[in-house]
Amino acid sequence: MRQVLHQLAIDTPGQRLHEITAAVADWLGGQGMAEGLLTLFCRHTSASLLIQENAAPAVRRDLQRWIARLAPESDVYEHDDEGADDMPAHLRTVLTGVNLAIPLIGGRLALGTWQGIYLFEHRRRPHRRTIALHLLGD
Repeated sequence: MRQVLHQLAIDTPGQRLHEITAAVADWLGGQGMAEGLLTLFCRHTSASLLIQENAAPAVRRDLQRWIARLAPESDVYEHDDEGADDMPAHLRTVLTGVNLAIPLIGGRLALGTWQGIYLFEHRRRPHRRTIALHLLGD
């Protein structure tokens, strides 16, 4: 059993779901492991990670609208240090989460046919986000 750690930097142009499956798979391919578990951890409180359908763009648009309804920008929040999208971004992260665990089977991520890994940027302005990757396996 061995483990490998890596940090993946993702530049986001603003609020939306950014598919990072290819970047994760590219890194994974160079590790030479066949079986194991990959843990991903978003090192931010206003962006999150999720696994979601990667075929129909309407799914991503619907998710973005749904989460905006659940945690709308508003002047009711006390915390607005970085603008009107500050506290809603934190709430959206609470709803979607910052970590994922994906099995590695036969040297590949055990994602379903239509599943992709997404970084969900909840802030309006561009950011550089860091995702910590931890691979444990053989």
